[in-house]
Amino acid sequence: MKTIPEALIHTKERMARACAACGRSPDEVTLLAVSKTHPWSAVAQAAAAGQRAFGENYVQEGVDKIAQSKISQSQSQSQSPVHAAVAAADRAAAVAPNAADGPHACRSPQDLEWHLIGPLQSNKTREVAEHFDWVHSVDRLKIAQRLSDQRPAHLPPLQVCLQVNISGQASKSGVAPQEALALAQAVNTLPRLHLRGLMSIPEPADDEADRRAPHRALRELRDALQRADPRLDLPVLSMGMSDDLEAAIAEGATLVRIGTAIFGRRTTAHAPS
Repeated sequence: MKTIPEALIHTKERMARACAACGRSPDEVTLLAVSKTHPWSAVAQAAAAGQRAFGENYVQEGVDKIAQSKISQSQSQSQSPVHAAVAAADRAAAVAPNAADGPHACRSPQDLEWHLIGPLQSNKTREVAEHFDWVHSVDRLKIAQRLSDQRPAHLPPLQVCLQVNISGQASKSGVAPQEALALAQAVNTLPRLHLRGLMSIPEPADDEADRRAPHRALRELRDALQRADPRLDLPVLSMGMSDDLEAAIAEGATLVRIGTAIFGRRTTAHAPS
């Protein structure tokens, strides 16, 4: 069984091979490490190995980990000058081999970037607006409006993606493709949000062609939205997970959400929050 640092290296090698196979640069694709239900200690191991961007499915779990990351950073900053210098050197060594984490990753080795990728209810928007850097699961204007209204003035605009139900699954959240343009145009006017792109969670498939089809559909939808309204700038395609990252990268993913391949399978149930 691989350690978390080993799993990160293996995952980045998969991503690099997938990029090479379709003539893309690995710098074009960000790795989002999804630590859902895994403890802060697992996140800390990944961060020590240079991973900067982390995804959470559940609001409260994410808020708790964000708080823990700030405690950890504060403790690091309060070290003696010698220990602080050693810690900084260790971080630099950890980050250096994989410094190109893509255009969406944060750049400071001391800061982690937090993405909410799970469904978001109205009663949780304030916590998200106050703590997260990104939300990938905006699928209705009511949620977007609340996030914008509740984003603190001292923070930069919240980066958001629209979640699209690209496979038309009744069990999945997401705006219908035919309604995406109207939602994108409305979200694009909200002052405390920065609309960055689209996200999808396709139906699982065994065949490579079937895996690629929904990712292609999301890319084509993104392209259609930008043609329909030149004010829309949607560079981010958040698509692809542990089982289908190669298919997603081949179809233009700029951010892949990887959990199991890095942290292992989840061993505990977690109620959505």
